[in-house]
Amino acid sequence: MAATSDNTRVITVLYFARLREALGTGSERIALPAAVRDVEGVRALLVARGGEWNKALAPGSPVRAAVNQAVAAGDTPVADGDEIAFFPPVTGG
Repeated sequence: MAATSDNTRVITVLYFARLREALGTGSERIALPAAVRDVEGVRALLVARGGEWNKALAPGSPVRAAVNQAVAAGDTPVADGDEIAFFPPVTGG
């Protein structure tokens, strides 16, 4: 997806498991402000909404991220058209 003429970048954000339940949505499209360049910036943008967003995605909370289905760190860049997923850590036995 190409950026629009005003350089707006739009991403799709997916929420899984307890995050989907807490936030009441499984996905949304977000137009990113110019200052948001990476996964941590996206997370901070969502946390700034307050309420359940702050509780579910607050710094230090156990949340993992993926960009275009590849596990990502906070400093992983995000670009127009990317799919960003947030999910709780998975445990196995």
